[in-house]
Amino acid sequence: MKKAIITTLGVLVVCIIVIRVALPTVLHKAGLHPEYTGPTYQIPAGKRALMIGTNHGILNAPGETSGDPTGVALSEMTHPYYTFLDAGMTVDVASIEGGNIPIDPQTLGFMFRTPEDLRYLEDPILQAKMENSMRIDDVDFTQYDVIFLAGGWGAAYDLGYSPVLGEKISEAYYAEGSPVIGGVCHGVLGFINAKDDAGNRLISGRRMTGVTDKQIKELGIAITPQHPETELRKAGVVFESNTAFWDLFATRVVVDDEQRFVTGQNQNSGLEAANVVLKIVSENSR
Repeated sequence: MKKAIITTLGVLVVCIIVIRVALPTVLHKAGLHPEYTGPTYQIPAGKRALMIGTNHGILNAPGETSGDPTGVALSEMTHPYYTFLDAGMTVDVASIEGGNIPIDPQTLGFMFRTPEDLRYLEDPILQAKMENSMRIDDVDFTQYDVIFLAGGWGAAYDLGYSPVLGEKISEAYYAEGSPVIGGVCHGVLGFINAKDDAGNRLISGRRMTGVTDKQIKELGIAITPQHPETELRKAGVVFESNTAFWDLFATRVVVDDEQRFVTGQNQNSGLEAANVVLKIVSENSR
């Protein structure tokens, strides 16, 4: 009897280990964080990119001050950051208030970690940039060739509520160098306050994407104060997205007709979105 129990426990332990090892691969094959297989680009020397993340680190309902920890979805920062860096660009990191950009601990879980996330864990330079990010008030967005807004649940609390970010996005849009402006998942909320020269929503009438209301509902995170699909539609965006049996496994990248805005639907889309941004920068540099 004792031997049978030990054998059964041993089998259970082996099964747990096998599942733990295999699960990330299974999720990846199902569509989570798909590999980018398209062309890559090397950008002429001197080009600069600005990554923007959230300062909000608590998943709380409006009016509450406590809740589970959250922040930026790490891959939505690391995928674009390293894509731009490896293409030869100088990459700076900023946030609404400056200082620390918290990382959603769930995105560091073994099921969700990507090679770029593991690279971050061994990269004191990017770690320092995220711990001591620049305050957007102090950054001249017009001096960059790329502006890219990372998402994560934390971004629902500050990017879409910042009039300064809206003004900075507008300034970048009208800058002489015509920087490419990108965002992924909740990061696209940072566009809703941008205005054109006539005072209208800069993104109205543009094709864009962001995390879907369906994905938010499926993940049970409806307490956040802003949802990208809802807010983009309210701002007049022509919203596009893909769906899956669970939208966590869907992905979509959308480029507006002017090729000024590149948006990614969710955490799966940051890598492709960043490479599409590079494609446009490369073509504009010829």
